[in-house]
Amino acid sequence: MNILDDLECLYLERGRRTYEWQGEGGVSQLEHALQCADHAVRSQAPDTLVVAALLHDVGHLLYDGEIDEMGAPKDDVHQYMALPYLRPFFPAAVLEPIKLHVEAKRYLCASQPGYWASLSPGSRQSLVLQGGPFDAAQAEAFMARPFAAEAVALRRWDDRAKTAGHDCPPFEFYRDRMIRITIRRMSIA
Repeated sequence: MNILDDLECLYLERGRRTYEWQGEGGVSQLEHALQCADHAVRSQAPDTLVVAALLHDVGHLLYDGEIDEMGAPKDDVHQYMALPYLRPFFPAAVLEPIKLHVEAKRYLCASQPGYWASLSPGSRQSLVLQGGPFDAAQAEAFMARPFAAEAVALRRWDDRAKTAGHDCPPFEFYRDRMIRITIRRMSIA
């Protein structure tokens, strides 16, 4: 088995779980990933960003998350949990937007009036666990980082990818994109 087979199995086996506890309307993790990638394709994003959109929450599938002693969820730092798993196969143009997509939410809350109010209940709850909105200095520092703009684009697709029953291409639709990216990664490694 290779990484692409592993990823597909991971999404098909563990991605059926929903984000129910976050109030996301019963959208499964697989549906969320596919919708997010579909938004990236429709926005004519480069292959690396489409793949980042598809895989941005793979850390949730690799890690079940923790519950604190009061029964409340803890921040599972899913954006970081995915990196060791994906790093051998994918370039920074895939990994960095994944790593930064939570910080992009914190940035958008600080810099875009009305953004916080547009978040789903689950995103608002996780924002608290993730440190809340950035202050002005943190927001400025975030946007100076490489791949920050791509992370913001990913975040916006992430926010819209929570529609139950949304019709979009299956996981295998993205396989050729992932092959092209992993082959390029292998050729420069």
